[in-house]
Amino acid sequence: MFIREILSFKGGDEIFSITPGDDVALAVERMVANDVGSLVVKNAKGGMVGFLTERDIMKGLRRQGCTLKDTKVSDLMVTEPVVATPDDTIDYARDAMTKARISHLPVLDGNKLVGVISFYDVAKACLREANFENSLLKRYIKHWPEQEA
Repeated sequence: MFIREILSFKGGDEIFSITPGDDVALAVERMVANDVGSLVVKNAKGGMVGFLTERDIMKGLRRQGCTLKDTKVSDLMVTEPVVATPDDTIDYARDAMTKARISHLPVLDGNKLVGVISFYDVAKACLREANFENSLLKRYIKHWPEQEA
């Protein structure tokens, strides 16, 4: 299974974003309001310049003594996040996310951002694929040819 298939299962999910100069409080507000764990950080021209996740915010809280008052997104964002392409496999995504200990992966087609997948999306796709294979195996076993004597 390929990442493009995960994106198609998700449908036309909006890519939630923020700018580097916005306050982290706005980022938290946007994440909570949209029930997402990450935001793409875009410049004025709409290009991706970073990525901000719940984990980045938690690290910032710890580093700054549990206060992010007046902290900008640019202070916490990752400027070179791990990314994937639509042609990468689900195994690549799972491996990259596990090794980097990340839960969200921006998906780029060339330089164009086409989506963001989460570890939940990957797990859901793996379950879907396993259930499909399981049903095929059950059907095959049910119609097992009789052995000739």
